[in-house]
Amino acid sequence: MSDHHTYKKIEMVGSSKVSTDDAIQNALAECHKTIRNMDWFEVTETRGHIVDGKVGHFQVTLKIGFRLEQS
Repeated sequence: MSDHHTYKKIEMVGSSKVSTDDAIQNALAECHKTIRNMDWFEVTETRGHIVDGKVGHFQVTLKIGFRLEQS
């Protein structure tokens, strides 16, 4: 075991018709399918799509940090 950790960040965009929180959960759930050692996330953008004057869906851009396997 190393005495330090090294991380990598990736950018993901989650979407939801329900809420920004749900969009975050959707992005993390999809990322979890292929990325191990996820430790943190940072919301960098929030936006939405308007349909008939109402929110059609939410989009949230995340930077997700994960620890590299051998660090």
